[in-house]
Amino acid sequence: MRSKIFNDPVYGFVSVPHGLVLDLIDHPYFQRMRRIRQLGLASFVYPGALHTRFHHALGALHLMQQSIEVLRSKGVAISEEEAEATSVAILLHDIGHGPFSHALEHALVNMHHEELSNLMMEELNGHFDGRLSLAIEIFMNRYPQKFLHQLVSGQLDMDRMDYLNRDSFFTGVSEGVIGYDRIIKMLAVHRGELVVEEKGIYSIEKFLIARRLMYWQVYLHKTGVAAEQMLIHTLQRARELAMEGVELEVPRHLGWFLYHKTDKTLDTRELLKHFVLLDDNDVTAAIKYWSEDADFTLSFLSKGLLDRRLMRLEWLNAPAEPEKIEAIGQQISGLYGPSAKLEHLVYHGSVSNRAYDETNEQIKILFKNGEVCPISECSEVPLYTKLVTKHYICYPKNLS
Repeated sequence: MRSKIFNDPVYGFVSVPHGLVLDLIDHPYFQRMRRIRQLGLASFVYPGALHTRFHHALGALHLMQQSIEVLRSKGVAISEEEAEATSVAILLHDIGHGPFSHALEHALVNMHHEELSNLMMEELNGHFDGRLSLAIEIFMNRYPQKFLHQLVSGQLDMDRMDYLNRDSFFTGVSEGVIGYDRIIKMLAVHRGELVVEEKGIYSIEKFLIARRLMYWQVYLHKTGVAAEQMLIHTLQRARELAMEGVELEVPRHLGWFLYHKTDKTLDTRELLKHFVLLDDNDVTAAIKYWSEDADFTLSFLSKGLLDRRLMRLEWLNAPAEPEKIEAIGQQISGLYGPSAKLEHLVYHGSVSNRAYDETNEQIKILFKNGEVCPISECSEVPLYTKLVTKHYICYPKNLS
């Protein structure tokens, strides 16, 4: 079968066979992911972090193809239809991301990106005469072969395998590098579930440690969290003004989300019609417009994002005390006057991460004698199963 070759900076040449998968890559829904950054606003911290969801999806597809070959070589029965459907599922797993990926999750649409991914896959299934039906079954974990879903969404899925390596590559944070090739070589299936052969246990330990380090060093970096909160509050302030009837200068499809209530009573087709035409460029353009807006708060936040004048974020061991929040609010009011909307200029909250959640789904190790054991019971290193929470308060830097 003929194939198309993509030159990937992480894996080298990636082959995609002509057929359904390549047709999906060429579809406008998928091409939209070229215009959505993988790491949102992380480039404020790591200037090289400008890679996109398009890069990531192709990388995850490449690793899925490798995994299927490895499992087949070990006698696991995977039909051509199942292989294609699993490849489609991983290719489209992030298609429901909005502008700047996780940064604006729920800020524009009150839905998780996986729910939007499923809606878009259903829409594509209609375009392709039902050829995505099996992929949707696997994506939604309704297919009897559980290990196929685990390859798409699980503790050792190809999504995580790719984003750790790719994000490490583009940020320059070497702590995120994992032995993805060895982990894939060590994959096996036992009683319908994905397991790792005994020889791969050290690679899994490294994978879990790398994931923990990447979360605190990249995904939840304090400057990145501050920038994301500023972006969220910029959109929230814009929506408040829109709901008050203020006419904002805004790209058309982003404007539709600001001037409509996007709850679940809204017609899904109408929502998707605008969502699939929405990407980072719309939000970036809006921020440029709003930096000159008459509303002080909207202008202040937009200028801050445009010129990288970001808020100060303090990590706290406990939720911010009301007295501290009030004192900062008083300083802001004294500095900027009554036009400053305090709820958008001082905010507090928390972020949490657990490197390995064994309550959700366990990584299982397959020993040579046929015994299967959860990694938490056979690993000699800490697996960081504890949920770590950091509280924060965020406010303008020019306060005393």
